[in-house]
Amino acid sequence: MDKFRKEFPVLRKGIYANTAVYGPLYDSLLDWRQEHDLDFLLSGSDMRGEALKVISDTRSAVSTFFNCKRENVALVNNFSSGLNVLLEGLDVKKKILLVEDDYPSLNWSFEKRGYDIEYVKLSEHIEEEIQEKIENNKIDVLALSLVQWLDGVSIDLEFLKKIKILYPHVLIIADGTQFCGSTNFDFNNSGIDVLGASAYKWLLAGYGNGFMLFSDQVENEFDLNTIGFNAADGNFDKKNSIRFAKQFEPGHLSSMNFGSLKFSIDFFERIGMERIAEHNGNLSLMAKTEFKKLGLLTDRVVNRKSHSTIFNIKANDAMYQKLLENDVFCAQRGDGVRLSFHFYNTESEIDAIVKILKTGR
Repeated sequence: MDKFRKEFPVLRKGIYANTAVYGPLYDSLLDWRQEHDLDFLLSGSDMRGEALKVISDTRSAVSTFFNCKRENVALVNNFSSGLNVLLEGLDVKKKILLVEDDYPSLNWSFEKRGYDIEYVKLSEHIEEEIQEKIENNKIDVLALSLVQWLDGVSIDLEFLKKIKILYPHVLIIADGTQFCGSTNFDFNNSGIDVLGASAYKWLLAGYGNGFMLFSDQVENEFDLNTIGFNAADGNFDKKNSIRFAKQFEPGHLSSMNFGSLKFSIDFFERIGMERIAEHNGNLSLMAKTEFKKLGLLTDRVVNRKSHSTIFNIKANDAMYQKLLENDVFCAQRGDGVRLSFHFYNTESEIDAIVKILKTGR
């Protein structure tokens, strides 16, 4: 991974353990963005055809990368906007199951609309508790983040597949913002009905781009009213035949923003997602082992079989400041400090953080 680390200037400033807040910009993406805007500067409206091709190519790239039918891919500016469009078409009589303290944009979007909501606590046994809630509470929709933003607890994907088999009527809506790009993911074989994600974190694509992925059955569950000329591809004759995913794209999309998403997907494929997944898995295992030794993790993290690369360690303000003073990029979340690692991080960086934590105790 060393040659790819050289792409990220911010890594020369310290240990970047803050991808859960923002994925850093890298040299080759910046070069592409500058060239894109230079072409726009020199070509003006002559660039329109190329801009439309960029959007089309991005849709194809997302489709292939996550194994979702191309016609079931919607390009959105961010997950929050896409979810709000989706829920405007969901019957308010549906009964919803959410995770307590899940990402606010996810939970608030349901709570604001007055759905009948049940909650499950985030615990080491969260999958079992979700299944129990579904069995006993006539749940219609399960909505949750695949990786929890506060402490990195990751939902067992095999469990979601099982839920879909056991309860095929239950719609599964997932936020993949803290997940997509960190490891492999096969949407068509996941059991998930809707997966949305903003791409500025683990996919390293910058602000202003994201996507929604849909199963074939989803459009039968939602009655959307969103419409615009772009959704009809600028064709008057398509006004009444806009496919479900395109209803999330009523207006024009930025070829720079979504071209950045395609560029990052291509970048990840050059590295190899199998390689990224293996590297991140090793980082996760090492970080969990070392933080556990120091007694810095909650039981719900320690007692689970697997974990993401996001960790919330027990640390006060003084420890947070010490990490910052030692050039560790991190964030305060909840009662602790959140550290998050990606493929450009190394085991030696985790060692360095552990030494800082030991000396600051």
